[in-house]
Amino acid sequence: MIYIFVFHYRWGTWTTIKWCPSGRIIQFALQVEQPLPGNGDDTAANNIRFRCSDNTVLIGIGGPWGTWGLWSAICVNGIVGIKTRVEPPQGPGDDTSLNNVIFLCL
Repeated sequence: MIYIFVFHYRWGTWTTIKWCPSGRIIQFALQVEQPLPGNGDDTAANNIRFRCSDNTVLIGIGGPWGTWGLWSAICVNGIVGIKTRVEPPQGPGDDTSLNNVIFLCL
């Protein structure tokens, strides 16, 4: 059974689906820009990459800001769930939107 939850905010565009040529997704790394000093335009999470069980790396088409984090631990049986940390719209404040992700393994 698959559950899909969508939180709709006004920013961003959906990209095309990327598939592992064979196997499943077993690792991820997130590209994140650290908070900027003062009233800079913070962007938070900007890109993500996944490693497939066949060792193929799938890379998102996110922005150039931030640095790549380390690869996650390997999920031998594949990633089966996701939990996101999303900032809601801030009104007149600076919006960052996606700030972190946790993937769940079997």
